[in-house]
Amino acid sequence: QVQTVESGGGLVQAGGSLRLSCAASGPIFGSTRMGWFRQAPGKEREFVASITWGDGTTYYADSVKGRFTISRVNAKNTVYLQLNSLTPEDTAVYYCAALRTQTFGITDPRGYRGWGQGTQVTVSS
Repeated sequence: QVQTVESGGGLVQAGGSLRLSCAASGPIFGSTRMGWFRQAPGKEREFVASITWGDGTTYYADSVKGRFTISRVNAKNTVYLQLNSLTPEDTAVYYCAALRTQTFGITDPRGYRGWGQGTQVTVSS
């Protein structure tokens, strides 16, 4: 199955930016959809954004629309998440994974596999 390694997190002030990377390996096809999720302490893992490897179709959570941008470089098997205009509410561990079943829809983490170790994003006020 797909395996992922996330990187690029860090500590940033409110209003700042970060770019996260997700290096993927394994069976990746044009129809494969990759998703970014985040999990804050004491909260459930929540959907952030997703993209398909083939045509680059994207989808965003309302909370990040207009601030975050998901993209991919197929030759590098890497998915990126550009985070702009960060607020303390964006503080969380960010994970990526590959969608394996749409039984739960594309925003439910239960349908995703190949979770990495995550990368911590901390936004100070």
